[in-house]
Amino acid sequence: MKMYLLAAQEQSIVPTLVMFGGIFVVMYFFMIRPQQKKQKEARKFRDNLKEGDNVITIGGVHGKVSDVSDSSVVVIVESGAKLRFEKSAVAQNADGQLANQAK
Repeated sequence: MKMYLLAAQEQSIVPTLVMFGGIFVVMYFFMIRPQQKKQKEARKFRDNLKEGDNVITIGGVHGKVSDVSDSSVVVIVESGAKLRFEKSAVAQNADGQLANQAK
């Protein structure tokens, strides 16, 4: 009887390890990988900013890019004021957002 219990206990760790491995794989493909892809696209967008692009910052400021440097952009808002933002503060292209909403 004791031999049977020991054999059952030794085999029970393998399915547990397989289950944890499966959970990690699912988390990677449904959570980690899409987030990395999204960050890569955001980095590419920020690196390709140019004068005349309509943008929205993470603070919700809408404006047009008037100057781009290595780490910052100057945005002209509706009142004509020029505001300098870090490139990381630019969230999205306003033109693309309007096109996506129209669909």
